Amino acid sequence: MTTSSLELASLLCSRLCHDMLSPVGALTNGLELLADERDPEMRKRCFELLEQSARISADKLKFFRLAFGAAGGFGEMIPVAEARQLVDALVGNNGRIEVNWALANDALPKPAVKTLLNLALIAIESLVRGGTLDIGAELREGVSEIVVRAAGARIAFDKDIGRALDGSMPASELASRTAPAAMLRELAASLGGHLQWALSDEALVLGAELPVV
Repeated sequence: MTTSSLELASLLCSRLCHDMLSPVGALTNGLELLADERDPEMRKRCFELLEQSARISADKLKFFRLAFGAAGGFGEMIPVAEARQLVDALVGNNGRIEVNWALANDALPKPAVKTLLNLALIAIESLVRGGTLDIGAELREGVSEIVVRAAGARIAFDKDIGRALDGSMPASELASRTAPAAMLRELAASLGGHLQWALSDEALVLGAELPVV
């Protein structure tokens, strides 16, 4: 699977717009309701909804800035606490997922953090009925090792995402929903690393090994 940088960037932008449409739309709807509402209790409720939508929008933008973007403002090593905060905020807005962390280092290379965030996003979206998310990462002997495990009552994993991760999907079939996985595949290949995934009735396991170059 090969795709141009321009095409991949376009698909990632489409994915970002799709994910931001709901919270931003909620802000617009809330403002329209507030303009016409005169009841104090209902106005209070409108303000609460606006605050919630604004927080979700900000959390998603911060997440995508590091997961999809160039992560300006960071050096080559990124504190793992930054990645943890972004994932915890995303999961906190979901409310049905418990996250367990096992991070062996205080900082990881930028490609490893980008990979961790995107694998976590794939895992979160697979837990349609909630569940447990286990995230582990370690920098050892010049290699970043990342494991993300999603376990729940129902695992909804799109096999096309798996094909994008392992490189078996033709570039012509890529779409906005599979673009992040394709980005990870190309990132891993550029570093001489590899990705892997396994799906069972009990869990989805995603992994990455990325040499530090």
